[in-house]
Amino acid sequence: LQPDNNGGPFGSGFIKREIKVDLKINHEGEVRRARYMPQNSQIIATKTSLPDVLIFNIGTHRTSTAHTTECNPILRLKGYATEIYGLSWNPNTEGDLLRAGINLDPLSTCKGDGKVVEVVAWHCEKEEIFGSVGDDQPLMIWDTRTNNIFEPGLTVNAHTDNVNCIAFNPFLEYTLLTGSADKTLALWDLRNLSVKLATFESHKHAISRAEWLPQCKTIFASSNPNEQLCILDFSQGQIYQQQTPINAEDGPPELLYIYDRHAAKISDFSWNPNKPFVICFVSDDKKAQVWQIGIFYLYYRNNSEKYFFCFHRLNEHIDNDDISMEAMSGDRGEIAPPPPTANAAANGS
Repeated sequence: LQPDNNGGPFGSGFIKREIKVDLKINHEGEVRRARYMPQNSQIIATKTSLPDVLIFNIGTHRTSTAHTTECNPILRLKGYATEIYGLSWNPNTEGDLLRAGINLDPLSTCKGDGKVVEVVAWHCEKEEIFGSVGDDQPLMIWDTRTNNIFEPGLTVNAHTDNVNCIAFNPFLEYTLLTGSADKTLALWDLRNLSVKLATFESHKHAISRAEWLPQCKTIFASSNPNEQLCILDFSQGQIYQQQTPINAEDGPPELLYIYDRHAAKISDFSWNPNKPFVICFVSDDKKAQVWQIGIFYLYYRNNSEKYFFCFHRLNEHIDNDDISMEAMSGDRGEIAPPPPTANAAANGS
């Protein structure tokens, strides 16, 4: 989204660019999940409706001159369940891959109460910690260092319906999100799972995925199968912000942006790790879209100069690889105000 010609908050724009296919890899069946290894982007793990997880090396396929229709992964990891698609590479230990199913399969097998585990996720800082959620509503936290790998270290009934996603905060080591078929997102503190930090009710349908914005510790995106993607901010000033009746019609104060223009189910999405507020999502109509959320829209939506200058300052450092995490903290009051405009200077303000 871009501002209109007058610099106002409304407007949009599409850049027509030809997308060139750089490499095609033959695959067995539909690709339901694809995740690259954080330590080596040439290695990709994929999941289909079949039980196995396939591991591909992009470099091997790129240098191969053989034209074939065969699927040739470098590894085939034997699985259990079919219609379960959770995959998670360990961001701290190269080569560790979690796959969700009836059982969990890291270096050894961890098993909860026998019900379906749909999604797994590694902790962003602690290489031995991961979480799992599934059909039976509990959130489970596991530690691979424990002597009893058949029992999770922490368990809590997270929602009133199936739990479909889990995401650890990349900046706050005790903070994580869960999303559920009960149409809510829950914010948790690992030090006290007896109570939720916050509950978000921006979605009207079951939530299928959530992911933190890589450049900010308080902003995340979530999606549901009914063509809807939301961007939210859990900072204290947003959650407890008082709204006028007119603003309340646009949703709760923590809702920064909502996208509902897909004509089909949103299958998956991902934030760009290098360009703030750039997001790509794919849908069941075989389309992929890349969007950059405009700072002017967010400024208008929240009626907050702090947001405007926060994103403005962030964008100033994009090309210099000098993005300040302090500038993107929940306390946006730390950001210095901009210089006065010409009109303000003339008025002595």
